[in-house]
Amino acid sequence: MELSLKGRKALVTGGSRGVGRGIVLTLARAGVDVITCYRQEGEAVDSLQRELKQIGGDHHVVRADLTDPADVEALLAECANRFGRLDVVVNNAGAISHIPYADLPLDEWHRVVDTNVTAVFLVIKHALPLLGEDSSVISIGSKVAEVGIPTRAHYTASKAALVGLTRSLAKELGPRGIRVNVLALGVIETEALHALPEEQRIGMLERYSAKTALGRLGRPEEVGGAVLFLASPLSKYVTGATVHVDGGIS
Repeated sequence: MELSLKGRKALVTGGSRGVGRGIVLTLARAGVDVITCYRQEGEAVDSLQRELKQIGGDHHVVRADLTDPADVEALLAECANRFGRLDVVVNNAGAISHIPYADLPLDEWHRVVDTNVTAVFLVIKHALPLLGEDSSVISIGSKVAEVGIPTRAHYTASKAALVGLTRSLAKELGPRGIRVNVLALGVIETEALHALPEEQRIGMLERYSAKTALGRLGRPEEVGGAVLFLASPLSKYVTGATVHVDGGIS
């Protein structure tokens, strides 16, 4: 069985940088037409548009602040207008910060939870009229939901919430042929890591690489590969699952 993704229509949130960018480009190279969104203008957006043009296909990069319900509604209206349907939805956009729990402000709790959970709720809700038989909803979670980590209680809680949401939606939407899964990521090597001061960057690379079974960090395109699997007929009997893409990190 082949991936059979050519001509399928996908929405990937937060696709201009990091993991999201890797997912967008991987899907586009597999023949999927992709709409993705970004929050802030910049060279990352411009370069993504150039890469997608070189790959070819019907791709669109639009601005949307997913913490604004009106923006989410407008984003899905854009998908409806341009594609008429969606076969794949990837909830990738996320927020994170590192703050001791005792010092965690309520507005920062809301910022992270609204981006990582409430936006996912809204995206899926507005996508439902566009999703048909054999469509796939994929949310980008984290290994941290299982193990926890100091100073990231709000982030951990938000990623754990995605697991529960996924399990419930898989059962509710399964009769419609819609599959819903989570990818639990380990540490992925993105431009954010490379932007750190050299000593800090090297230290993180060494520390986290040593924790993985494969002895290295993941790459965005490897997350894209897992998305391809969950978007394709190869995973027709996979739903409600948390699939780990973490290099065997402990």
